[in-house]
Amino acid sequence: MSNSNLFIETERLFIRPFKMEDIEPSYTMNLDAEVSRYTGDGGVVSKKEIERRIVENVFGDYEKYGFGRLAVELKGENKFIGFTGLKYLEDMDEVDLGYRFMQEYWGKGIATESAKACLNLGFSTLGLKKVIAMVLPENLSSIRVLEKLNFEYEKDIVEDHQLAKLYSLVKENRS
Repeated sequence: MSNSNLFIETERLFIRPFKMEDIEPSYTMNLDAEVSRYTGDGGVVSKKEIERRIVENVFGDYEKYGFGRLAVELKGENKFIGFTGLKYLEDMDEVDLGYRFMQEYWGKGIATESAKACLNLGFSTLGLKKVIAMVLPENLSSIRVLEKLNFEYEKDIVEDHQLAKLYSLVKENRS
């Protein structure tokens, strides 16, 4: 699958592969303590580390698996507002749905809209049968997003030395 297949347009969003220009706004987003509160990063990740993660992990995932986390732009703003997308987790042999947005875009349905588009890509284009998502128990907003998308709670797990809730969605149950 080429990167051109990773461009998704929704009613309000352009969802696209990351570019090097997304490093700076990704770093800025991560500095917001409220944004990083539920990520395990704690807002202490350096710009160099953000760059490494995008170059090695995100670009690497595009090459290795044909998909990965994607940058999100609000139509008409032409700027990075966060990310969404699927990521293959080798250690779990699962595909994970994740998203993170700048705080000013919270509460507007962007996480749900972008996640739904990525799930469609995963199930329809990539042929996935199941997608998981991990969320910290206190992240009630993300739990609501997952529930809107018909994810079901499976179990508590420890991820990155933190208790997390594991949710899953199988293709037949998606909304």
